[in-house]
Amino acid sequence: MDGILILDKEIGVFSRTAGYRVAKMFGEKKFGHIGTLDPMASGVLPIAIGNATKMIPFIEEVCENKKEYLFGLKFGIDTDSLDITGNTKETNDIIPTDTDIISACKKLQNSTEQIPPVFSAIHVNGQRAYELARKGEDIKMKARPIKIYELEYTGKGREKEYNFRVVCSRGTYVRSLVRDIAKLCGAIATTTYIRRTSTNGFDIKNAVKLDFLENLVNNGGRIEEYLMQSDCALGDIPVINLNKEATKFYKNGGFVETGESDGLYRVYCDKTFVGIGRVENKMLKPKRTI
Repeated sequence: MDGILILDKEIGVFSRTAGYRVAKMFGEKKFGHIGTLDPMASGVLPIAIGNATKMIPFIEEVCENKKEYLFGLKFGIDTDSLDITGNTKETNDIIPTDTDIISACKKLQNSTEQIPPVFSAIHVNGQRAYELARKGEDIKMKARPIKIYELEYTGKGREKEYNFRVVCSRGTYVRSLVRDIAKLCGAIATTTYIRRTSTNGFDIKNAVKLDFLENLVNNGGRIEEYLMQSDCALGDIPVINLNKEATKFYKNGGFVETGESDGLYRVYCDKTFVGIGRVENKMLKPKRTI
């Protein structure tokens, strides 16, 4: 069974664990998630099942490079992981005004660089940064290119929590954003929650939770209804249609002559998605087939 399911991942679950549980419900061993969410984060996590995993690199390439998060922070506390699951490094009583917070958001909007957290999966000298951090090693993280498209302070919540919304590029760390907001306010802060509401064109309004799916399976329901087609996020890639004879030849690795311009194409036969091909010098060559 091939396709993509938009999961609303719960807090406390690793992305790979969530993907495994979804794949198991569909009776599939092969799965992959499009992007990753920290265990302390919730929200949109697209899970590719079966041969749909072959489409992940193309989805990441062609989909709009924007993600949206809702997040919260608490001022007056700094942790080693930049979130509430970490060890406290420092505390103080400095609480910025709303004016200061709004000003910080305006300064960070359109940012093009960010220093990632030391507790991240980025490789440093051949090892994951979080592995080195857990050993107590002093790690100097380098700034990386990112883009903050929108950053909005949405007001105070319960227990002195401050809420925000951000639209950002791939590779942006919300925990680092919390650190930078606090720094611009002359304060310290840690992240209290992160919720992703959209990524790679997938939206929270179409997402389902693990508990819902598992209850559906246990009661004999049809979870297939929540599985989207493998080509659901490839709309920006143009289409080539092949007849049955050409499709069979193509799926066996053959090159098919075409009048199309060079580039990537979605390949179909009688409205059935075959895979992704590339045209070079008027010849369609297989890249990934379903």
